Parts: sequence; structure tokens; C-alpha cells
Amino acid sequence: MIAEHTIEKLLRQQAALAHFGTFAFAETDLQVVLSEAARICAESLGVPYSKIYRYRSVENDLLVVAGYGWENGVVGHVVSQADENSAQGRAYITGKPVILEDISKNNNGNLPEFYTRHHVVSAVDVLIKGSNGPVGVLEAASESQHNFDIHDINFLTGFANVVAEVVQTSERTSTLRATLLQMETLVADKQILLEENNTFASELQHRVRNNLQLVSGMLVKQVELAGNNDKEGIRGVARRVMTLANVYDHLLGHGLKQTLDFGAYLKSLCESLGDFQEEGAFNIALVCEVQPLELELDMVTTLGIIVTEVTSNAYLHAFPAAAGTITVKLVQNDGHATLTISDDGVGFTEKKSSKRHGIGLIKRLMEQAKGKAVLTSANGTTWTLTFLCDTSAKS
Repeated sequence: MIAEHTIEKLLRQQAALAHFGTFAFAETDLQVVLSEAARICAESLGVPYSKIYRYRSVENDLLVVAGYGWENGVVGHVVSQADENSAQGRAYITGKPVILEDISKNNNGNLPEFYTRHHVVSAVDVLIKGSNGPVGVLEAASESQHNFDIHDINFLTGFANVVAEVVQTSERTSTLRATLLQMETLVADKQILLEENNTFASELQHRVRNNLQLVSGMLVKQVELAGNNDKEGIRGVARRVMTLANVYDHLLGHGLKQTLDFGAYLKSLCESLGDFQEEGAFNIALVCEVQPLELELDMVTTLGIIVTEVTSNAYLHAFPAAAGTITVKLVQNDGHATLTISDDGVGFTEKKSSKRHGIGLIKRLMEQAKGKAVLTSANGTTWTLTFLCDTSAKS
């Protein structure tokens, strides 16, 4: 059973994320959104301080542009060089999380003077990595020794992704995407929720699922109001929210489990994908051929996002004549599984100068899932995803 204080902390995180989801849809001021993200980051981790550094290329330094808990004079004024002489500089240069469990024992870099005034003992810094390169650094700090674990790192990385999207996209679209990424952190914590008693987890899942459905509805409405340049970005966010909502629909329909039948989930997901495509795409058939396969929830979520990205890309680019077939196929044999997403469209060859980052996203997601993604383009385009699966996994 999970310790009582861990459950309380998780509940605070869910409430804070729900607040941010509502807040971000109504707020268009970038600075206000960043400050709120810093507050949620600190309170969700149970630490008093958090701040966001923005990289400045001309000065080659990191400026604190938003924060929570610090005295006046920190946000907007504190600067660190973007080099390995500081924890935040090392996180920016190496791209890896930097954890200082006890700063009094730190001998590898310079610590900001205001740490002493704030009695900071522990700190962790993670890179804010945008689609076009590093954007800055996200930091959380504590007055007492805090052993930041892998869950804390994943949580901070999710917030770092939020900040990157907010900074690099239009204010309205970035706010919507930030909300999506916050919702994804709920899924990252789902295993903890599922290990708690059935009544508590079921009620929390209902709230999360309802929040996701509300966000999805707001995104669909925003598509109708947005200009042509923003429609596809918002529609892409809506598809990802819908993917997460499908995970929770299956959780609620099959009891509190640590695994899901990915085959059944995939069929349901494919049935929903057509609702989020452009008008005129309805002559494109989406065929789903699957086998039953029990997978852990993290793997289901990762593969669901990939299927959503690839099929949506095929709808948009594979069929200039707006007619054709997309096939999603899942087979498994002796602990190994293969998921293919193919189309009979015009094919695709990645250009080195292309700014599209969907291919890299898919490959990174499969690497995180300890699998492999291969793209081929002959008589259409085919993604082949291979990964290990434990068919004896228990719920």
C-alpha cells in the first residue's frame, strides 16, 4: 500500500493540475502562464521554490524569467552563465538532470548567493528542450534535504515540456498544448493511483477522465474559432487529449488494473481518430487488425500517442486526392509484438532541411518504451514498431 503522505501529495498534484488546465485556457499572457507553471511545479513536488531560466543566445546565459517562492530581485534579475560552472548551466549544456541533494557538499560548481539567504539545501535542474533546440532550465529547490527520485524527474521533465511549448508556439495554441502536457502527467502517475484502494482510485479516475473530456471539447470548439494557421496545431492537441481520454475510458470499463488489452484499446482509438480530421478526408479508410495483448498502462499510452500521430499525419499528407487506406495492424508472438501503421499513399522521404519533428518524436517515444521504430516508404509509407511484451502480466 502507498504511504498516506504520498497519497495526500498526489491529490494535491491532481488538484493543482486541474486548476492549471482551467486557468491556461482563459489566460493569454505568457508571463502569467509561466509564473503559474512554476507555482504548480513547486507545490506538486512539495518544495517551497521553483524557477524557470530562459536561455539568451546573445549573452550566452540563463535568466530567471519566472519563479515561485523567491524574494524580490530573483525573477528578472538573477543570471547564470550557460556553462558547467553551475547546476543549471550543467543541465543546459549536458541535457541531463542535475541533482544536488545537499548543496553544502557541492564541489563541482558555483552556487547562486541567494541560495544561502533562502536556506536552500537541495535542488534539481532539468533541461527545457524545445523542438528547435534547448530553451532553458526548470529548477525546483527545498529548504530541507529532498531525495529527488525518478518520479520527481519525470514530473519536472513534463513541466519542462510545457514551458518549451508555451515559449515556442503562439500564445493561444501554446496554452492549449501546455494543458495537454499537464494532463499527460496524470497518466504518468496512474500506476500509483491504481495501487490504492478501489473506491479512491475509481473516483479519481472519473475526475481525470471528465477533465480530459472537458479539455477535448474546449479544443474542438477552439478549432472552430481559430484562424487557418492555428487550426491544425489545435486539432493535433485535441487528438492527443482524445488518446489519453480513451485510456481512462478503458480503465473505467475494465476495473482497476495495471494493464489493458491494447488490441481492444487500439480498435476503440481508431474508431475515434476520424472525428478529428479535416473535412474532405472521409474517403480515406482506416482499417484496424489487432490481436488481444495485455500491456502495461505506460506502454498503452505511449503507443496510443504514436498511432494518433502517424495516422493523423497520413490523413494530412499521404493522399493528395483524399482517397486511400490506412492500416493499423498488431501481432504478437512469444514475448515480442509488432505494430505497423501503413498507408497506400504517395510515400514520404524525409528532407534534411525539414522542420517537421514528428519522426524524431516517434523514435524518442519508442526508445523510452525500450522498443524500435523503423520508417519505410515504398508504395506508400509504413511505420514498423517492435517491442517486448509480457503476455503473462497480471492486473
